[in-house]
Amino acid sequence: MPVIERTIQVTWRHQVFFTQHVFDAANPVLKTVLTKDGGRASHKVLVILDEALAKAQPALVTKIENYFATYATCLQLVCPPLIIEGGERTKNSYFHVSEIQSQVDRFHIDRHSYVIAIGGGALLDMVGLAAATAHRGVRHVRIPTTTLAQDDSGVGVKNGINAFGKKNFIGSFCPPFAVINDFQFLTSLSPRDKRGGYVEAVKVACIRDAEFFATLERDAEALRDFEPAAMQRLIHRCAELHMNHIATSGDAFEYGSARPLDFGHWSAHKLEQLSEFKLRHGEAVAVGLALDSIYSRILGHLDAHSTERILVLLETMGFELFANELLYTDSAGGLVVLNGLEEFREHLGGELTITLLQAIGRGFEVHEMSLPKVHAALEELRARHERRDRKVIAAAL
Repeated sequence: MPVIERTIQVTWRHQVFFTQHVFDAANPVLKTVLTKDGGRASHKVLVILDEALAKAQPALVTKIENYFATYATCLQLVCPPLIIEGGERTKNSYFHVSEIQSQVDRFHIDRHSYVIAIGGGALLDMVGLAAATAHRGVRHVRIPTTTLAQDDSGVGVKNGINAFGKKNFIGSFCPPFAVINDFQFLTSLSPRDKRGGYVEAVKVACIRDAEFFATLERDAEALRDFEPAAMQRLIHRCAELHMNHIATSGDAFEYGSARPLDFGHWSAHKLEQLSEFKLRHGEAVAVGLALDSIYSRILGHLDAHSTERILVLLETMGFELFANELLYTDSAGGLVVLNGLEEFREHLGGELTITLLQAIGRGFEVHEMSLPKVHAALEELRARHERRDRKVIAAAL
């Protein structure tokens, strides 16, 4: 059979900038990022702003407008920032994707213009999908405003929304033009949202960097108290490790079935759904990390001391390691959370690949899970949770 075959290589530049007060007129970071390609004298910009952030920082809209007014000779803000709800609700339908694409069309945003998303990871996921699919891709700049987005989801190359009861079922792989992490945005977060991103740092340290894990242990109490310098160290190193994986793994767009950065996530994604997203992503992943760490120990791969270090670190940071959703059963009496394994297999392209631990800093992959041992790990987590509850009650008496 005649065939024509060519190898096509595409080079992507992935860059994350760190700054503070990104929308101060005296801060040139954003302006430099948007104009340094030199292709045009002026660029159009459409800004999408997380609704919760706009409420938490009422002056932010004016700051954004004033910033672009300062650089009006080279940057054209096509309309006031478009304020859209953030959180997982924004990913639960295609409505907001279409809403953004209609603005791209209305204001003639082309491939040399920019769509800037300012907000948490869910908003960035949704806006990224809209930008990646309008005109088959317009330039997208992410300005993550949560710990979780700054150290993990916002520095990745994935965009998506939920569909058919599955997380991120509709999406794309499309690296953003740039990511700008502004630590000042973290100051208005609730303690729950400040803490949420810590778990991704624990995750990547567990599978890739024992020294980073030790740093997190040393900083654990400072992180629990949200000390800014400790938070910035965590975010910077976690983002760096994630970007290293994207750049060097040889599978940035996940054509294979291995996703080591999803250690602890097979159960976490299901727990989020079962809780109707009342359980935040970071909280669910903390439970997932604990579950898979204990499972690794039960199988004889991870020693007991290392397992305890992981659990204690997560607890010291302020995470609960058990969720009642772990106990939900179906009509046949089976644990619903275990359906997450099949959904994970499907999401990976047909072969189940789960990352477990051989040691802190060294992950490895397995292609099957022993359900009785998963049950044993789950029961151990429940017993630990109940012991901690009894201690808290006794201390309060």
